[in-house]
Amino acid sequence: MTRSAQIRGIAAAAAAALTALALAGCATPAANGSSGGDAEMPKVRFGYIADFNGASLLAIADDQGLWEDAGLEVETPVFTNGPLQIQALGTNDLDFGYIGPGAMWLPASGQAQVAAINSLGNADRVIAQPGITSIEDLKGKKVAVPEGTSGDMILTMALKSADMTTDDIEKVVMDPATVVSAFASGQVDAAGIWYPLIGTIEQQVPDLEILAENEDFSDEVAFPSAFVVSPAFSEQHPEATTAVLGVLREAMDFRAEHLDETVQLTADMLKADPEAFATDAQYAKYMSAGELDALTEDGTVATWLTGLNEYFVEAGKLDTATDANTYYLGDEFVAAGQ
Repeated sequence: MTRSAQIRGIAAAAAAALTALALAGCATPAANGSSGGDAEMPKVRFGYIADFNGASLLAIADDQGLWEDAGLEVETPVFTNGPLQIQALGTNDLDFGYIGPGAMWLPASGQAQVAAINSLGNADRVIAQPGITSIEDLKGKKVAVPEGTSGDMILTMALKSADMTTDDIEKVVMDPATVVSAFASGQVDAAGIWYPLIGTIEQQVPDLEILAENEDFSDEVAFPSAFVVSPAFSEQHPEATTAVLGVLREAMDFRAEHLDETVQLTADMLKADPEAFATDAQYAKYMSAGELDALTEDGTVATWLTGLNEYFVEAGKLDTATDANTYYLGDEFVAAGQ
């Protein structure tokens, strides 16, 4: 090839490259609900609950600039419970969210994917008014519970341990804040609820009775909270999903090493008293990303989820115990750290 031919070839290649860049600059970013991959990162809508478990990793990500470092623009709407976030995932009003163990049947039924495990909880209790000292004493009594939450779960398990069901009580479905006020004012006899809300109740009813707690059932089932993702989002935006998982991993490591600082960051984010979150943090186990990798690869996380599914079958939430590997993105979580 002559030198002039080489020059013409180089010029043509440069022109083609400039044209491609220009076209890329004019391209419209894919919407959250569209296909086409991640030519540009979509804006991520990440739901949370305004307590330590639900908000702590988001507080870290904001403070440490992790979203920006990952090239992500994130919006973080707040919700009162997990089932509402699952519903928002299904209507394409949310991409990621946070749920407690009581809502884990929803991803098991195909309505979401578990993107990452957040913590193992020990904050749930069945509490009762003074003088009610056993689960059996709840027969015919008015018991408040937020439907589809870990409070609902602990109540169901406690009743089963006493050979009872919800048919033996007057179950009253309330949102968490209403449970607090209803119990404190004596409108209900008992409740399935969790800390730090119980701490608020104890300020007004200091001699309340604790009838059951997570540890009572530790041999039967774990109580993991988790981050969930819309199956459509994870399929259509794999790079963004990996980027989000990477941020969660970094935040997990920070929380595991700096729990006290994380409590303050969460309180600052939510403009709340850090003492309440310090209490909240006492009732959960927080693992590093590396620890979760090991628990994922040896099948422990799948065992936790399978145990929950068996409980949900007995509770009438699921027809059959779903294989956890069909909805837990364990491989993707591990890969995000490599």
